[in-house]
Amino acid sequence: MKLDNKVALITGAGSGIGAAIAERFVDDGAKICIIGRRRKNLDDVASQFPSGVVKVFPGDITKYEDVKAVVKATIGWGGKLDILVNNAAFNFEGGVVDIDLDDWQKHLDTNLNAPLLLMRETIPHMKELGGGSIVNIASLGGLRCLSGRVGYCTTKAALIMLTKQAALDYGRYKIRCNAVCPGFVLTDMTRGHFGEFGKGNLGPFKNLPLKRGAEPYEIPGICSYLASDDSRFMTGSVLRIDGGTAIVDVFDAGLQEE
Repeated sequence: MKLDNKVALITGAGSGIGAAIAERFVDDGAKICIIGRRRKNLDDVASQFPSGVVKVFPGDITKYEDVKAVVKATIGWGGKLDILVNNAAFNFEGGVVDIDLDDWQKHLDTNLNAPLLLMRETIPHMKELGGGSIVNIASLGGLRCLSGRVGYCTTKAALIMLTKQAALDYGRYKIRCNAVCPGFVLTDMTRGHFGEFGKGNLGPFKNLPLKRGAEPYEIPGICSYLASDDSRFMTGSVLRIDGGTAIVDVFDAGLQEE
């Protein structure tokens, strides 16, 4: 149980990757505070766990007052805050010319500004604590372009640079900051946006090494590792967990044998 005696705050934990991270962290011994906008989803996740290991905090991380409140509540409840997981994300379509400007702002607010605000509130406490671990859930879309996803890819790329900057500036306080970049994960969000693709049909996966998308439960293992003392010499790292998507050459993919 490598997260024994650790207290974690996980954003966007009402479904998908966030809910899977919450489950893994509890299994590995952590106490967790989970935040999201939908109370019912958070309650459903919390109902899986023993009493006393999870605190539910309905809130909107794009609002600074909610960010301050959830960090304060986590520390008050758990006595400290060892781990921050910035998982919540917004992903909607649009290119440079046609993206709705409100959607552009939502990408900035959710994918970039919220992690910065949460880190801004958490890092001073981690300094007093003598260290901590921040895990930012970026995306393969932060390392390479996805057609028609200017808001998502741009903000995830910026989140990766924010991760590196925090690692550089606060490593002296034993605060580590690393980024995880999932490839295509079969969540409610991706199924909603990509239709048949999101349902897991082989289709676009056929040229990938593992020939499938990931299930949410396949992402949290690396997050637990980064949150634990096992990774105490890792900071500023950007780790892909993408089924080999990044190594596929689009010009060569069609020549591979089935």
